[in-house]
Amino acid sequence: MNTEKGGKVDEKIVVPLDGSKIGEAALPYVEDLMSKLSPEVKVEVVLLQVLSASPHAVTAGEAAVQVPYTAEEMKQHREKAIKYLDEVGEALRSKGAAVTAKVAVGFPPEEIVRTAEEINANLIAISTHGLSGSSGWAFGSVTDKVARRATRIPITIVKAPGYRR
Repeated sequence: MNTEKGGKVDEKIVVPLDGSKIGEAALPYVEDLMSKLSPEVKVEVVLLQVLSASPHAVTAGEAAVQVPYTAEEMKQHREKAIKYLDEVGEALRSKGAAVTAKVAVGFPPEEIVRTAEEINANLIAISTHGLSGSSGWAFGSVTDKVARRATRIPITIVKAPGYRR
């Protein structure tokens, strides 16, 4: 737990989202957790989307080439991500959480852990799967890598809806 001036307790929760509905599985868990906390507890939820800086494939007929995103394309991706995170955050705001939308660029597992460490988060709440869907793996690769890298921050892994194993 974090304590701020006056002894007021802050709970900081990072929720990584990739823009998919399946990736939003942790949100109801966070809402439920908030409902169980004392009204005096101030909760800050950081909704995080990590954009890839990796080149993307551009095809012309049978030929394909890897092309880096332009500054304008990255700006558009950031704006779209912020809009999405703000929309998703409305339900949490309506329940009294301070919600911050954050967009990072890089390797998702590293950026998720880095963000949680930078804000001194109490928890990372993440879905088992995201855009890749629920394959035969126990966890998605991003979730698995976050769990392995976040050695100082507790992680709650929430089973994605429809996942059968």
